[in-house]
Amino acid sequence: MSPFEQIIGILEREEATFRVVEHPAEGRSEEVSGVRGTEVSQGAKALVCRVKGIDSAAVLAVLAGDRRADLKKVVAAVEGRKGGFAPSELAEELTGCVVGAIPPLWLSGGLPVVADADFLSAHKEIAFNAGRLDRSVVMATEDYLRIVAPIVAPIAADPR
Repeated sequence: MSPFEQIIGILEREEATFRVVEHPAEGRSEEVSGVRGTEVSQGAKALVCRVKGIDSAAVLAVLAGDRRADLKKVVAAVEGRKGGFAPSELAEELTGCVVGAIPPLWLSGGLPVVADADFLSAHKEIAFNAGRLDRSVVMATEDYLRIVAPIVAPIAADPR
C-alpha cells in the first residue's frame, strides 16, 4: 500500500474531515499553496530530525510551510541532548516518501511527531503533500490533533 493510500485509509477510518487536492507535482510550500487554494502558513512542513538521547533517535518535526525549524527547540520538546536534520536519504528511508512529500504523521509507527504550537493554533485547516508530490490533503486541524496526538511545543525559529 502506498503512503498516499495509507494516509487516506487512516483519515477515513478515523472519520476525519478532509479533502484531497490533485495538482502538478510540487514539494515547495510557496508553490503548492497557491494550487491548493490555501495560505503558505497552513501548509504542514514535515522534517525528519535526528535527536541524540531519545529511544527513537529521530523525530518528525511539523511546522508551518513559511517557517524554519529551531533544532534546539525540537530537541528540547522531546528531552533529547543534541539534534540535526536527517540527510535526505535517511528521511526518505524512514518515511518511504521523497523530501517534499513527507506527511505530518508517522505511517509505520516509531517516530515521535512534534508539531509547532503556533502552527496548530493559526488555522482551522492544515494542508500537506500526502506521501506524493501531486496529491495534497487539506484537513481539519482538530482532527489532525485527535488522530496524530503530536507533542505540541513551540519549535519554529523566531521570524526574522
